[in-house]
Amino acid sequence: MSPQLISIYALVAMFVVATILPINMGVLAFVGAFLVGTLVAGQTTSAIIAGFPGGLFLTLVGITFLFAIAQNNGTIDWLVRLAVRGVRGRIVAIPWIMFGISAVLTSVGAVSPGAVAIIAPIALGFALKYSINPLLMGLMVVHGAQAGGFSPISIYGGITNRVVAKAGLPLNEIVTFLASFGVNLAVAVLLFFALGGRRLLQARADVSAGQATANAATAAQPPASRAPAAVAGTVGNLALAIPPVAVTVPQAGPQVYGDAESEALTEERMLSGHRDDPLATGGVTDKPAEGPHWYRVLTLAGILLLAVLTLAFNLDIGFVAITIGLGLSLIAPNLQKRAMGQVSWPEIMLITGVSTYVVVLEKMGTISFVGDSVAGLASPMLAALLLCFIGAVVSAFASSTAVLGSLIPLAVPFLQSGTGVSPIGFIAAMAVASTIVDVSPFSTNGALVLANAQGVDREAFFRKLMAYGAIVTVVAPIVVWALFVVL
Repeated sequence: MSPQLISIYALVAMFVVATILPINMGVLAFVGAFLVGTLVAGQTTSAIIAGFPGGLFLTLVGITFLFAIAQNNGTIDWLVRLAVRGVRGRIVAIPWIMFGISAVLTSVGAVSPGAVAIIAPIALGFALKYSINPLLMGLMVVHGAQAGGFSPISIYGGITNRVVAKAGLPLNEIVTFLASFGVNLAVAVLLFFALGGRRLLQARADVSAGQATANAATAAQPPASRAPAAVAGTVGNLALAIPPVAVTVPQAGPQVYGDAESEALTEERMLSGHRDDPLATGGVTDKPAEGPHWYRVLTLAGILLLAVLTLAFNLDIGFVAITIGLGLSLIAPNLQKRAMGQVSWPEIMLITGVSTYVVVLEKMGTISFVGDSVAGLASPMLAALLLCFIGAVVSAFASSTAVLGSLIPLAVPFLQSGTGVSPIGFIAAMAVASTIVDVSPFSTNGALVLANAQGVDREAFFRKLMAYGAIVTVVAPIVVWALFVVL
């Protein structure tokens, strides 16, 4: 058996074990990278460690740290109230506003993970506050970012256009952009109605009081799904469709720095419903007051500064987020004692572990092995479909831009051979198939949604996101192949 096949079977085994047993797949992936890399591929441990995604790790830590601070001092709730006033209480508009903002950011040049990193925490705060399905809200942000991702001035668009031009293939930038935008918009519409959007059509928020009433939405829910009265003071009178778990709670007791076991116990007891337990609340059961208004304004200015520095000046979002978070912590340290404990460490472990294993696969030639095998098929149409599948599967775990840059050149021979496969249509299909799967929790965008989900059972949310990502990975290549290659 070839080393490439062994590495693929090992990846399948990781999925099976992580699905059956409550074991973090990141742990399995790190061990798999070590064993496969050293015993099968002959790599050194230094080479394996070099594949650790330091940039992604820093992005996840920085973003979740900064927005934990914003949640602790009341800035997120304040933004929610302002936004609801802005849409005149029409809660149904909120998911589409998130979709539109994400699309605009990426279409004018923002890198997709950067846009998602900025918008997702705010969007998921809305979901918790106004009983919007958090999975719907997170997916709307990601699909919005992907919808604008192939404009002629965008990052994805620029990279793809350069690769296509270098390969000597015909190019139509507008077709690629409209294909991505149209498919992601269509998926967003389907998700909106499939994940509870119809209920939001009748939901309204009290813009004068800044709290949600949404009586129609409440009445539409079965009694078992309505939030207990104890939660009303936090989220208004709106019944929650998700468990009312206060995952982000300001620190009330003394901080024990580095006490990871204590933090894990706290989260576990809170997720188990012991929200009034002193062990889960730091010794008090009442939520402390929000930070002063000037501090919330300063926090909002920090978030806007993050957007400007990363989107306009192309600075690293992880370093910038941690720097801004440190500045806010120094100004009011007592309000931010628990922020570091609220960083999504299990999710970060999962994402970085899988990413490290994928780098091992790339170095040992597994991805090239699969791509070359497909490109050599006798049927050009079948080769085009399988290349779209490979692009989708690999992008679900690795860099979409790297996939576009490596798989498009593999398709050059049969695209130039006059076998009936339209180069413009194939490029559009490959572009969509290789980026729409970024909803996967193993990709940067999906990981950001998972890391910033609030008030949910993280394990259940991860499984839903993984299931949706798997469906998209299987269905999207077939759909875009049929739309842009066959038709």
